[in-house]
Amino acid sequence: MMEYYMLGVVLMIIMLLYFKVASHFNIIDKPNERSSHTEITLRGGGVIFWFSALLYFLQHIQNNYFFFTGITLVSLVSFWDDIQSLSNKIRISIHFLSISLIFYDLDFFCSNPIWIIALAYVLAIGIINAYNFMDGINGITGLNTLVVFGSLLYVNTKVQLFTDGVFIEYGIVAAFVFLFFNYRNKARCFAGDVGSISIAFWVIYLLLKLVLLTNSLVWLLFLAVYGVDTILTIVHRLYLRENIFKAHRLHFYQILSNELKIQHKLVSFYYALAQGIVSLLVLFFYQKIQDVILFMIILIPLLFIYSLKFYLLDKKKQV
Repeated sequence: MMEYYMLGVVLMIIMLLYFKVASHFNIIDKPNERSSHTEITLRGGGVIFWFSALLYFLQHIQNNYFFFTGITLVSLVSFWDDIQSLSNKIRISIHFLSISLIFYDLDFFCSNPIWIIALAYVLAIGIINAYNFMDGINGITGLNTLVVFGSLLYVNTKVQLFTDGVFIEYGIVAAFVFLFFNYRNKARCFAGDVGSISIAFWVIYLLLKLVLLTNSLVWLLFLAVYGVDTILTIVHRLYLRENIFKAHRLHFYQILSNELKIQHKLVSFYYALAQGIVSLLVLFFYQKIQDVILFMIILIPLLFIYSLKFYLLDKKKQV
């Protein structure tokens, strides 16, 4: 336990030092008409997740080259994007390269046909973008990360050992440190692309290891809440003929926080609670019912809840 207290203290110091650097170089997030916040706030606080990965790597350097190289590449390009916007081609190219590194590390190329590999790339890039899209209000990224990492740690401890538990716990400690500064009415920092994307990369690596070992896709439901919101919002925007790569306020959490004026911290808690309930269902029903039935049990209610967004939008227009 002392190791995690020390890790928390070190990460806290790193975060405070980063605040000085960010303030000096004006690494800030300015609100605009599409933002869910109204005040200038430091950006890139999610870099703490890369530092946590670094500290783990320095202690386990013998077998984590590919993961750490990958998370370093996506963190660097994302941090640069936080400072100065990069083209989509550059970002996606780096994401593709980094994902290829962990695919190679886990022998994914050798054990699967080309069509599965192609689908895995699409899914991985989709998860990265989903985490980025959903990082819009105080606490939502940190709380969701706690739920996902906590679920994976439980699986690793009680269901199926698939990785070093300390590897997951370092991510959990980083999430607590980040939330200390972010889960407030007035956040001291936002995760930025460097935070949301490095977390997504970490999650992808863990999920892929677990899926390959258990030969089950049911663990993807640990991302069900983010996934439903992201995919259906993209479909909605395509229906409206909007550019899906431009900022917007059509995610369900944005409707709740911006249109209904529900406190950001409360909306973030609701999202984490929903994902927590989903994760508990996955853990309870795993190997008790068929995976496809479990997907239906979880996704159908989430689809219904998301559909309430359209009722809320119509009601808002009538006011």
